[in-house]
Amino acid sequence: MIAKNKIKITIIALLAVAFTFTSCKNEETETKEESASLSVDFEKYELENGLDVVLHQDKSDPIVSVAIQYGVGSNREKTGRTGFAHLFEHMLFQESENVPQDQFFKKIQDAGGTLNGGTWKDGTIYYEVVPKNAMEMVMWLESDRMGYFINTVTESAFYNQQEVVQNEKRQRVDNNPYGHTGWVIDKNIYPEGHPYNWQVIGELKDLQNSTIEDVREFYDRFYGPNNATLVLAGDFETAEAKEMIEKYFGEIKKRQEVKKMEPQPVTISETKRLYHEDNFANAPQLNMVWPTVEQYTEDAYALDFLAEILSDGKKAPLYKVLVKEKDLTSRTSAYNSSQELAGEFRINITANNGVDLDSVETGINEAMAMFEKNGVTDRDIERIKAGLETDFYNGISSVLGKSFQLARYNTFTGNPGFIEDDIENIKKVTKEDVMRVYNEYIKDKPFVLTSFVPKGQMDLIAENSEKAPVVEEEIKENVEKNIEESTEEVAKTPSNFDRSIQPEQGATPELSIPDTWTAELENGLEVYGIEQNEIPTVNFSLVIEGGHLMDDKDKNGVANLMTDILMEGTQNKTPEELEEAIDLLGASINMYTTNESIVIRGNTLTRNFGKTMDLVEEILLEPRWDVEELGRVKTKTINQIKRSAANPNRVASNVYDKLLYGEDHIFSLPTSGTEKSVEAIEMADLKSFYNNNFSPSISTFHVVGKIDKEETLKQLNGLEERWAAKEVTIPEYTIPESRDKASLYFVDIPKAKQSVINIGYIALPRTDKDFYPVEVMNYKLGGSFSGNVNLILREEKGYTYGARTGFSGSKIPGTFTASSSVRTNTTGESVQIFKDQIANYKEGISKEDLDFTKNAMIKSNARRFETQFSLLGMLQEMSSYDLPSNYIENEESIVKNMTLEQHKELANKYLDESKMAYLVVGDAETQFAQFKEMDFDEVKLINKEGEEVKLEDVKM
Repeated sequence: MIAKNKIKITIIALLAVAFTFTSCKNEETETKEESASLSVDFEKYELENGLDVVLHQDKSDPIVSVAIQYGVGSNREKTGRTGFAHLFEHMLFQESENVPQDQFFKKIQDAGGTLNGGTWKDGTIYYEVVPKNAMEMVMWLESDRMGYFINTVTESAFYNQQEVVQNEKRQRVDNNPYGHTGWVIDKNIYPEGHPYNWQVIGELKDLQNSTIEDVREFYDRFYGPNNATLVLAGDFETAEAKEMIEKYFGEIKKRQEVKKMEPQPVTISETKRLYHEDNFANAPQLNMVWPTVEQYTEDAYALDFLAEILSDGKKAPLYKVLVKEKDLTSRTSAYNSSQELAGEFRINITANNGVDLDSVETGINEAMAMFEKNGVTDRDIERIKAGLETDFYNGISSVLGKSFQLARYNTFTGNPGFIEDDIENIKKVTKEDVMRVYNEYIKDKPFVLTSFVPKGQMDLIAENSEKAPVVEEEIKENVEKNIEESTEEVAKTPSNFDRSIQPEQGATPELSIPDTWTAELENGLEVYGIEQNEIPTVNFSLVIEGGHLMDDKDKNGVANLMTDILMEGTQNKTPEELEEAIDLLGASINMYTTNESIVIRGNTLTRNFGKTMDLVEEILLEPRWDVEELGRVKTKTINQIKRSAANPNRVASNVYDKLLYGEDHIFSLPTSGTEKSVEAIEMADLKSFYNNNFSPSISTFHVVGKIDKEETLKQLNGLEERWAAKEVTIPEYTIPESRDKASLYFVDIPKAKQSVINIGYIALPRTDKDFYPVEVMNYKLGGSFSGNVNLILREEKGYTYGARTGFSGSKIPGTFTASSSVRTNTTGESVQIFKDQIANYKEGISKEDLDFTKNAMIKSNARRFETQFSLLGMLQEMSSYDLPSNYIENEESIVKNMTLEQHKELANKYLDESKMAYLVVGDAETQFAQFKEMDFDEVKLINKEGEEVKLEDVKM
């Protein structure tokens, strides 16, 4: 299930997507036409039991999305039972009266679909996206848990999900840098008893003390149809859909009335200053938070603008003072979070290593003074509004995005079409409004300040701060709770028809691969395109081969710095001017480095594609080589490297690569470089890399959107004429010899609440004929939620939030990796479970499991071509590996024709648990010794650089 942080971000992003704005045009008629198009058509009606139903037809792809939002989040909980809304969400994925244990995920995946759920402060949502022939099955599943669930709740199922949610909390909060920040802020912004006083994930003791009686009460109070909105979006016939909805949901009885919650904005009488020594932080972080107002109010919109103006981009006062003038941080962040009941305005600064947070606070105050002096300009307002039209279209590019949007609006405003009001509210924001809310909510007003500093660096906290009463969990010896399963037959709630019969699905939609076109420019640049006319936007990427492979090991990280420095202005534009030029087009242009490429990614409105490409051309061919900006980029990179050393997941990734690829391969080093290597990089190194390695002869341009081949090539004319080809040789590295033993490596992270496990070895490249077949083979082992390792470690044992296995690979051999983060006191057993499951898998799988794999992988192709982003990924895969345009059809054939014998043969060929590296990153004091007694050929304690250390060098 989606974690509370993730769903919160997702929902906020969708809300931002909905905040669109009509483009400025001279002709009034054109403006009206644009405005009319910035909406989502829908039909709304209500069942007799109070269920709100919203229908939106979109026949562009043979899929449907079902989203059900319930009017219950953590805001409906009470003190002593926090975290229950999220825990209950997990419970609803277990079973219902007519759907057996652990079958929700399996049935949707078997139909070629995807599903999940999420809880945040103000709501809970469940959703599925499936091929259209599975629509009735989704209705059956969702209605069964809405009306036919509670009789199936058992002690063992409830205990299991308590464990899963506690592991989610450890993974996302307790084992993460700054993970407790939200708890400290909310406890001090919101008074005891306020619905926002606690975290969505809840208090650990509350999660442990919750009972089945709590589940029953919660279900009866909040999970009735009269407290829900069902949104169906996609390819369906309205009459048929209404008939299904009435059949499956119409007979569910109303439950308790749920009164709409009234806004509860808060004020604080005095500034509160708190600190926490963070076990996982390597850099100090400061937050300043002011209480504001609830969502959809006039002031909330203006506060959103204020946050962007203060922090976003190189014109922002926070950036100018904290980054450019004082070199205190590499990134500034501010945002207004207005929710159903209240809101808060937050400035978040992760300082450079060793920076005193008093200086950060002083810098923020200076930035505020700069803002007050300079004020807000019309151009600031224009810049913010410019990108909202593009964001809107991106948000409705999928049926799921539209489902979320319609469900949210209906739940909180009673009108799924509130988008039009949102547009008007955005259009109304003026520069005067922004200054007004600043003066009303921020200037000279009390706030909550938090200082999170690395352990032992108390000298960095902001002065006059008090210790925050953060409770650190003590992980004790693992003692499993033995619960006897009830032998009583589950009582069936009466229904008008036999709900135990799963609906027939009918024929799966036929594979329909979009038409692609290709071209080669005179300078050797290859071009791949797909015309998709559903929304008036274009997504594109320019992929330059080489990337990290081109790095010199002694100055590792040059390729990564290239993608930063090229975005810092051009010969004719300062960094600030370049950023503004992109923003005013409502476009985005980003660059990043991978192991084997440098990529320029862009997204823009079709009408602005030409101007956006002019900027791409300028960025690529007219570098500014700004020495001052290079200094900032290097500082930012070095600080990121230092911080990653405290993140157990990043440590595991870096060490794992080093163990597998060996000292001599460039992949043994992180793409970002090391502190030492980045510090040594000079502008001359970047210029040399650019002059030697940037060439159209090793580059490919990909474009998807409302644009045809002719227009695309026309807009690429500048690159064709100005970008001259040169010969570029990409280095080849020797892959280490195959491993010959099972080695256990342990990296110590003292007091870790979880252990990160990575198990595997180098396997095969993406270009190998066996690569896709082994992906098919891996699916039931750990390639999906219903994979064996996840079903055991999460669903059966409750040791983790998730476990997986998979093959990676490109033109260079990649890895087979099994991975998870598990509760510390289950580390040894979890490693053994992985080892045993890999070994057992070689004995073969059942016909039922192979059929499940085939269904899941073949039927999911109906969802594969929905968005421009997914189509862009398809083009990049085609060009990278010289695949034919129908390669997905070929993959489908591989899945259809796989036999049990072939599956077993592939498992035995590519899975050998006796020759894998077993890496554990966790608390050595409590977990290392046990591995000496386990069946490994060698057991080593190593440091974060992958070097062996002596036991006495580690505090045990």
